[in-house]
Amino acid sequence: MTFFVFTGKAQIQVNDSLFLFMDSIYAELPEVMISGERPIVKSENGKLIYDMPRLITNLPVNNAYDAIKELPGIVEQNESLTLAGSNVNVIINGKVSTLTQEQFNALLKTIPVSRIQKAEVMYSAPARYQVRGPMINLILKRNEGGSELQGEIFSLWHQKHYGKITERASLFYTHARISTDLLYSYSHGKSIMRMEKDALHHVNGIIFPINTTDIVRYNSNSHNIRWGTDFSISENNTLSFVYTTQFSNNHNHSEKSGTEFSQNKKSSENNLQNVKLDYHSPSGINAGAEFTFYKSPGVQNLYSILNQDTVYARYEDKQRINKWKFYITNEQALQNNWQLNYGINYTTSVDNSFQYYFDAGTGAYDPDKSMKSRRKEYTINGFTGFSKGFNEKLSMDASFAAELYHTDIWNEWMFYPTFNMNYVPIPGQMIQLSLSSDKSYPSYWEMNNTIGYIGVYSEIHGNPELKPSPGYKTNLTYIMKGKYVFTAFFNYDKDYAVQTLYQSQDRLVEMYKTFNFDYRRQLGLQATVPYKIKNWLNSRVTLIGMHIRQKNSNFWDTSFDRSKYSAIGVMNNTVTFPIKPDIRLNISCFYQSGAIQGIYDLDPSFNLDASLSWTFARQKAQFTLKGMDLFETSAINPKIRFENQNVTNRFTQTTRGFELSFSYKFGNYKDKKREDVDTSRFK
Repeated sequence: MTFFVFTGKAQIQVNDSLFLFMDSIYAELPEVMISGERPIVKSENGKLIYDMPRLITNLPVNNAYDAIKELPGIVEQNESLTLAGSNVNVIINGKVSTLTQEQFNALLKTIPVSRIQKAEVMYSAPARYQVRGPMINLILKRNEGGSELQGEIFSLWHQKHYGKITERASLFYTHARISTDLLYSYSHGKSIMRMEKDALHHVNGIIFPINTTDIVRYNSNSHNIRWGTDFSISENNTLSFVYTTQFSNNHNHSEKSGTEFSQNKKSSENNLQNVKLDYHSPSGINAGAEFTFYKSPGVQNLYSILNQDTVYARYEDKQRINKWKFYITNEQALQNNWQLNYGINYTTSVDNSFQYYFDAGTGAYDPDKSMKSRRKEYTINGFTGFSKGFNEKLSMDASFAAELYHTDIWNEWMFYPTFNMNYVPIPGQMIQLSLSSDKSYPSYWEMNNTIGYIGVYSEIHGNPELKPSPGYKTNLTYIMKGKYVFTAFFNYDKDYAVQTLYQSQDRLVEMYKTFNFDYRRQLGLQATVPYKIKNWLNSRVTLIGMHIRQKNSNFWDTSFDRSKYSAIGVMNNTVTFPIKPDIRLNISCFYQSGAIQGIYDLDPSFNLDASLSWTFARQKAQFTLKGMDLFETSAINPKIRFENQNVTNRFTQTTRGFELSFSYKFGNYKDKKREDVDTSRFK
């Protein structure tokens, strides 16, 4: 099972069922960096279009991933990119990605900056792109023709308590009308996590003190392979094929001591197969089909003692998902610079899952603690939209989508309006108003009617009544002199779903369960000021203030309506040494005051990172040494002091880490962006 732990600016996802906490707000941090004194952005049909070669001049970036981080509003935290407080969708040359976040970031890092022509930024993606929320369309320079073989090799060593190694190789070959690319990556290593829990648990008027120390050791390895081919039949007439596979295995061993004693061993496997076929015609029609198969079997052996209660059990579980997607869209150019687009998408999936409970001593099967389910669902989405450039100062893009979501429990319609308007009063100044809407789906496993046991004291409850969470975001952004950015934002998530912790009032058990809140609301202001000293120092300061409110009228046997003000400060400095060899130093720091998440209170957090990179061999090779959380101040100790709920979780594992990486590109390597496989709802 998947769960999250607070270990710094954002959460770390771990494939086990020991620590379960909800998303942290500070994973949504805006950040801005613009280089140069002349304006490098223009407005067109509701988009902000950035001249990337000018933007990154003299900046220490050598791949597309680092270049994107220099766009206004973009921040990278734990390999995640956000824009204006929301996760950003990045596409390349207008094609939607379906890779996992890890794969996608790896691909971006293989694209050299010399291949980037421009970036189109929209705070609200139109429906025709088949993504929702903020979006960046990265436009790459076209190949001039002929045959060419390019590639990259990459290796990374990551050291905390234990070491991890990542190795990657990429190839891209183009000849005449055919281009093909291949990516293989392999990561393997160990990690450790330590948590101390102090709790006062009220049961029928009696207070039970709980004091435990949990140490979890992880050993994992994973393989990722992706192969794709494009065949250009004629100009703007392309047929594409992509095959992606991922397989991994994980072994976890936890030991708990104190009030509760337990031994918990779990082994699991993950197997993903994805095939996608896409056709784009000269008339603007785009059609395609995609199939995804996912299988994740696991075995868990648990022995746990608390007072007179004992759990001695063996679990066998498996999730198997078959998912199909079909789509067809069309874009038409009309008179007077009007653009019309429309289309329909259909997605269907079948989730076959089970969790069997056996007494480890006798081997007896317990049907009351076991589960087997077959869940079907489908969505039908139709949309229409337009874009229009009225003059050199005013442009806009708008769309409207209607979607039906159907399961055995829910049959609901959802409507998605999107709107972007850009106004340029004078050169160098720009105002953008955007409105976007989205829907977040719960994972398939969370929707099962299961109870998983971490130990005698901790249980994980499924929720078959979970439903998607629609969200609405609006931003008003003012860009002054092409580089100073001021943003006011408002985010509203209805039926916001998150996993929460609750101490039972009837028995000595803490329960983790995902609920739909009434809503989550964020209102805030952001100001970003970049500055530079000649060509050797580029810095930026970002300040954010926001008000957070979360409400749940049906939380176990109570309710809550909580709010808090939170402040964020970020400073990033890059030093380019004006001597040979090409060595660059980056120092960044982050601070956030306290925040809330459900009934959790989150402590303030501070983080300092530093990296030193050396680029040589005509910009084809690079060594990078990076230190993360150098003062070990990023860990957050979430606590609950709500009514008679009293829990404190302290994470005492090492957060300071170091990385050493080497990459080498040959043949003027340029990567071909491929489709992503959406695994966000798998366990």
